[in-house]
Amino acid sequence: MQRDDMILVSVDDHVVEPPDLFEHHLTDAWKSRAPRVVRKKDGSDVWLFEGQQLPNIGLNAVVGRPPEEYGVEPTSFDQLRPGTWNVHERIRDMNANGVLASLCFPSFPGFCGALCARTKDKGVSLKMLRAYNDWHIDEWCGAYPGRFIPLALPPLWDPKLMADEIRRVAKKGCHAISFSENPEKLGLPSLHAEHWDPFWSACSDQGTIVCIHIGSGAGMAFTSMDAPVDVMITVQPINIVSCAADLLWSRVLRKFPRLKIALSEGGIGWIPYFLERADYVYQHHRAWTHQSFGAKRPSDVFREQMVTCFIDDPVGIANRHAVGLSTITWECDYPHSDTTWPESPERLAAQLVGVPDAEVNQITHENAVRHFRLDPFAHIPKERCRVGALRAQARDVDLSVSSKGGKPPSADRAKLVTSQDIVRQLATAFASPTE
Repeated sequence: MQRDDMILVSVDDHVVEPPDLFEHHLTDAWKSRAPRVVRKKDGSDVWLFEGQQLPNIGLNAVVGRPPEEYGVEPTSFDQLRPGTWNVHERIRDMNANGVLASLCFPSFPGFCGALCARTKDKGVSLKMLRAYNDWHIDEWCGAYPGRFIPLALPPLWDPKLMADEIRRVAKKGCHAISFSENPEKLGLPSLHAEHWDPFWSACSDQGTIVCIHIGSGAGMAFTSMDAPVDVMITVQPINIVSCAADLLWSRVLRKFPRLKIALSEGGIGWIPYFLERADYVYQHHRAWTHQSFGAKRPSDVFREQMVTCFIDDPVGIANRHAVGLSTITWECDYPHSDTTWPESPERLAAQLVGVPDAEVNQITHENAVRHFRLDPFAHIPKERCRVGALRAQARDVDLSVSSKGGKPPSADRAKLVTSQDIVRQLATAFASPTE
């Protein structure tokens, strides 16, 4: 398939929330309690909510900046590419990248809404979480029908409230919800607990896919503080293997056979061995571990209920049938540091050389459209959804790299950047005063 003929749907991007997020979704009585943006003495912008300070972390929004300026230094909106937080500019950036549709994970609330879960006043938490979901569905996604996959945040502290929210947002056309890869790390029951059954049941009944993003449990995985930060960046996606194993061997998938779970930003190259290992363990150990998949193997259940997601994964594409072709979806990861923007079509096409057109279509958009219940062609003629047609609308978009300044993670430009450098840099975001 020619590059310009592809249709690209990204199931993992991110939004940096605009300062006026809560303006139209709360009554005046609640607006005084809402998260708000303040400019700090150091020039960075942070969200303040119930005594918590929440910065825009650099690596989460470095798109358009030179790689030499990457780091986790907190940033101001002035330093961000407008497409990170302005939906109209986001669409222009999507067009320039040939991307038809996008699912956007949150930033300051945490990938699965952990901010609201750790806030003491749960009445305030629930009000703000629902306002956030309404903004995301009605304003961010609603501004351009067919161009976004709505994603809701759950009230993690109460599974019954989670179920209620799933049903509420489903009526608004939202059929995806975020969840944690390891809720126990958030001080909540583990994935194995029956505690979550109302949540799983509502997702199953409503056809809502559960999106589990890397880092949504324990956050960044540091092997040691003196390890090069490259170690963390390398293993972070693959760490979702623990979540995949937890779910596969738990009772969840077998009790709720219609449930679908997406392993967001987890990559796919590791999956063939993981499934081989799971089947081997089942064959050799089920007699004493008391596992039962009936007439199926663990790999069968995985391929039926798990959705896999990749950014750049030539090994995974080469082994796509061992992964499970119908499970594979593609990600752009805009505006994070791993993103392939604005060259996603070129990067992806190079990996798809020799792949039959029918399989290319599955990987680039058909699987995503099916699993995430997206219907873009109801809003946009299919021929206008292709890479070439979208890019033709964006010839005036400035794709040049632009320096935004900022302090490096380490004063010594010659030494390897370590985990400790990153932790130290990030700590300044929470230590420096807001006024």
